[in-house]
Parts: sequence; structure tokens; C-alpha cells
Amino acid sequence: MNVSISFRWLLATVVFGAVQTCQNEPMALTLAIPKEGFSVVQQQPAGAPGRTTSALYQTPRSIRPEEFGTPELQRFTDSLYAVMVRQAGVGIAANQIGKRLQIFFIEAKATNPRYKVLGPVAKQLFINPRITQVSSGRKNFWHGCLSAADEKRGNVATFEWIAYRCQNLDGSWREGRLDGFAAVIFQHEFRHLMGGTYMDIAHHFESKTDLDQKIQQGKLPFFGVASDSLPLLIQGFERDKTVDEFGLKR
Repeated sequence: MNVSISFRWLLATVVFGAVQTCQNEPMALTLAIPKEGFSVVQQQPAGAPGRTTSALYQTPRSIRPEEFGTPELQRFTDSLYAVMVRQAGVGIAANQIGKRLQIFFIEAKATNPRYKVLGPVAKQLFINPRITQVSSGRKNFWHGCLSAADEKRGNVATFEWIAYRCQNLDGSWREGRLDGFAAVIFQHEFRHLMGGTYMDIAHHFESKTDLDQKIQQGKLPFFGVASDSLPLLIQGFERDKTVDEFGLKR
């Protein structure tokens, strides 16, 4: 191919965000790390022009067998975790940094001022996760999000506990159960893999300032039993179904 033509093609694909791998796969579906690093993708209201092309609203792909145990997967997960720490988040999903991949972290450090009352949550990585069981009871929680910067908190319900199955960095499978705050964060990140944020689910919103005041005054519930009318954050999920199977129904 003519060198000048090759350069023009490369420049065009960079400008329009369509840089692809040699397997003709869009960058959003690869483990590649952009030279400029990652930034957090922000939510788009329903009907917004950029919503249909945002990684937050498209089904992420599963990590493939040949990708486990590779330096590329290790580097990507290290970068994802670094963004979460930099932003002082308690969880982050790959599509929050523009990557349509079924990966997320959860972790709440004891020093986190927003959530220390709920106790710490150990650092955990989930690859190709699925929910295998859920509690009958649900919890009331006001959610914020790294992908909803400066937006109001939204009130939604999450299951009191969940059981999961997922893969580790080496491809081995593990199963476990999460209760309390850990279960809330898991469901928050699983929502991202399902598509969207709490902003698409909640009906009631409060600014952080007003919310903190009302919770302190006992005017609003905080991590109590959720009423049947409170929308479920991961509504539409199916037990033991993969994210790919959910995506086929969207």
C-alpha cells in the first residue's frame, strides 16, 4: 500500500475513534491502552446523540480463553484499578473507561470518608461475572457514580446478598457470596455491564448536600429495607445468565 495513503487512513481512523486491531476489532473491544491514558466516560440522558455510541450503553464482550494469563490483561486490569483509586471510587467497570469488556473491580477502603460507616470491602476483581443466586430481601441505597459526576444521587434497591461466579486473571473460575455494602457495589458495577447507570433506573434524586442532611435528620432511609415500589438497580437480570445472553435480548 502507498505510504501516504496508509498515513491518511491511520489519521482518519484516529480522528474518528475507529482505530482497530489487526483482527479488525474496534479499540473499545480490545485490551489496548491508549497512549493518553484513560478518563471516565460520563452518562448520557435517554435520547442524547452520543448515547447509542457510548461504551456505557453497549453490551461488553466476555474475556476470551486466550487472553487469560497474558501481560495485556494484567496491564489493563492494573490500569482500570488505577483509575478507580485516582477517582476515589469504590468500584469501576471497564466500560466506564470506554472499554466494552466484562471486567470490574470493587473495593471500599476503611479510610474512605463517604462510606466508612458501612465498613471496608476487600479489593476484588470480577471477570466474565454472572449472578447465580439472590436474596429475597432488598436494601434501600442512594447511589452516586464516577460516570455521573456532579449529578444527584439516585434511590434504588439492591439485593441484600448475591452469589456469583466469575473468572480470575489466570482464567480459573471462582464462586462466592457478597453481603451488605459489598453486594451493593457489585450490583452497581454489574448494572454497568448490563448497560447504563443508576440514573436510568432511579425515580427519586437528591443532591449530595440535601441527602446528607436528610439522612442525618432521619427524614430519608439509609441502607434500610427497600419497599416493593423502589426500582431494582439490576432490573432485567436473570440468574446464572451471562452478560452476553442478556445483551442478545436488549
